Amino acid sequence: MTSEDDDRIDAVLTEVGPRLRRIRRERGSTLAELSAATGISVSTLSRLESGQRKPSLELLLPVARAHQVPLDELVGAPPVGDPRVRAKPIVRHGRTLYPLTRQPGGLQAYKVVQEPGAEPADPRVHEGYEWLYVLSGSLRLVLGEHDVVLGPGEAAEFDTRVPHWFGAAGDRPVEFLSLFGPQGERMHVRARPKKS
Repeated sequence: MTSEDDDRIDAVLTEVGPRLRRIRRERGSTLAELSAATGISVSTLSRLESGQRKPSLELLLPVARAHQVPLDELVGAPPVGDPRVRAKPIVRHGRTLYPLTRQPGGLQAYKVVQEPGAEPADPRVHEGYEWLYVLSGSLRLVLGEHDVVLGPGEAAEFDTRVPHWFGAAGDRPVEFLSLFGPQGERMHVRARPKKS
């Protein structure tokens, strides 16, 4: 640890005492009542609140339990960052792609929303392998000589060197998942066999 880290830790520990006193007073509790609830002596609690005693887990855990507050609140831990994925959508030709993977290369995953009638069926080819899974709406897939419509819960996988095109079937948007990998990288779906 650097001296800068030590300074930060000291600053956090310095704030613990006043925070403990404030929480105890907000709850209308005396040092004697807190001592009875925690088993920690009144003098130790008083020194802890005044900053004359360094806080430790052995002291803070019973105090947190007695006050019914998380330990984070006693030590003033910074709030946890927002866990939500904030993928920036890509919009092209009436199709909105939400990237679900972040690493470059390898398997790529997208949630796709395709508006109806955005582009005419114009099959293309490129290197790779693709897997599609329809969440809602209907997806028209033109693949070589095949022209099929997939509904919710249906999936398709194909070599992208075969001429292909997909889009919304009908007059409603279609929402689907797309997994795309470099040539030879196929998707593998594992399922348990049915019990007899």
